[in-house]
Amino acid sequence: MPEIVINARKAAIGPGMMVNRILPFRMRRMVGPFIFMDHAGPVSLDAANGPGMDVLPHPHIGLSTVSYLFKGKVTHRDSLGVKQIIEPGEVNWMTAGKGIAHSERFEDPAVLAGGQLEMIQTWVALPEKDEETDPSFFNYQKEQLPVFEDTGLWMRQIAGEAYGLKSNVPTHSPMFYLHVELKKGFRLEVPRGFEERGLYVAKGLLALGNQQFASGQLLVFTKNEEPTVQALDDCTIMLLGGEPLGERFIWWNFVSSRKERIEQAREDWKQGRIDLPPDDKETFIPLPEEKFRRKDPPPEALS
Repeated sequence: MPEIVINARKAAIGPGMMVNRILPFRMRRMVGPFIFMDHAGPVSLDAANGPGMDVLPHPHIGLSTVSYLFKGKVTHRDSLGVKQIIEPGEVNWMTAGKGIAHSERFEDPAVLAGGQLEMIQTWVALPEKDEETDPSFFNYQKEQLPVFEDTGLWMRQIAGEAYGLKSNVPTHSPMFYLHVELKKGFRLEVPRGFEERGLYVAKGLLALGNQQFASGQLLVFTKNEEPTVQALDDCTIMLLGGEPLGERFIWWNFVSSRKERIEQAREDWKQGRIDLPPDDKETFIPLPEEKFRRKDPPPEALS
């Protein structure tokens, strides 16, 4: 049985834009190196409300952000000068390291109509030795990511290694991250060999023993468990986890092993010492004016 089951909470990231927030959770802040997870969509908005969904330029330190789309289209811009449109099946992997700012905009009105946007965003904490690395950004096309298919099963290895698949996406610590589609009746064993493992139900209904789990739930398992789940209908799941990195502080969009480093990042953003994207610097998300404490990010936080 799971060590804990986390039910997604609703969080607003903009006018009319609600997401399911899974991590961090007060009783389980991380799963392996994964410290943040949002599931947005399916989203349906008319064109007039589209700009309200845009995530304005905002900063990060001490983590990698990972964007993965089921459907839709998002334009990423960052302070390195990168502009990248991400489409379904691709991976945007941005390592903030010592500091980066980026935006995510929904610039195609057709995508917002009829529920044509759905995405998962995660943050992966960096090991202490890599927290101050230079920032970087990579986009990986879906053809670059390994896929396995069998009767009733389809999976894409986003990062790390599991089930004999290995992604070429460079990571800083042992981990795995997969998008899996299960047909009704298929049984799947959760990957072994990692200290912490999570299974997020993005769509459908799963059985584990005599329990059932539905969309919006994250099941967390320890290393000693050997769970096998069965799809009670067609399911979309995300499998993630890896080796724990130790305690991390998280405030707004900042992650660090040191509280004082987050205080410094607060001041850097407030004083304009973190560059904005060169072609998206007219507006930005201001620093929340609240005292630092270790907590869930406020609604504006999104990778």
